[in-house]
Amino acid sequence: MNSKSKTIAALVLAILLPQLAGLLGAFATADSVSTWYVDELNKPPFTPPGFVFPIVWPLLYLFMGIASWQVWKELGAHPLANKALWLYGIQLALNTLWSFLFFGMKMPGLAFIEILLLWVFIVLTMLYFFKIRRPAGWLFVPYLLWVSFASVLNGTIWWMN
Repeated sequence: MNSKSKTIAALVLAILLPQLAGLLGAFATADSVSTWYVDELNKPPFTPPGFVFPIVWPLLYLFMGIASWQVWKELGAHPLANKALWLYGIQLALNTLWSFLFFGMKMPGLAFIEILLLWVFIVLTMLYFFKIRRPAGWLFVPYLLWVSFASVLNGTIWWMN
């Protein structure tokens, strides 16, 4: 496999990885979103309509994947690239875990604590990505904004219920 083929394969893998994490999280969500979340929880008026989530998340996962690929290309060339990718992996795992805590286990309080930790790891990942490849850092900004909003939503739902 030549260098260009390896780079393309790495890009495809980098895009698929967060999409697969999202699918895993969707399994935790599937059983309770249309019942517990819609029918049983009190939600604030700023709760987005349900159709927004399956549009926003795949785009955010796409941005994450492209950003991680940009940093991956710097492995060996930039001293922070390895640490940045570890942070990326941790935040991706926390992202997936949140769905299991909030929807799977129906524990908004624990999910709120976890999403705050996720937020910290998103910020750390984004800061490292900025140091390595500025476009990779910028690709994380919409994700940080969305998770900031999701944190407020999660905390409000916990408080209201």
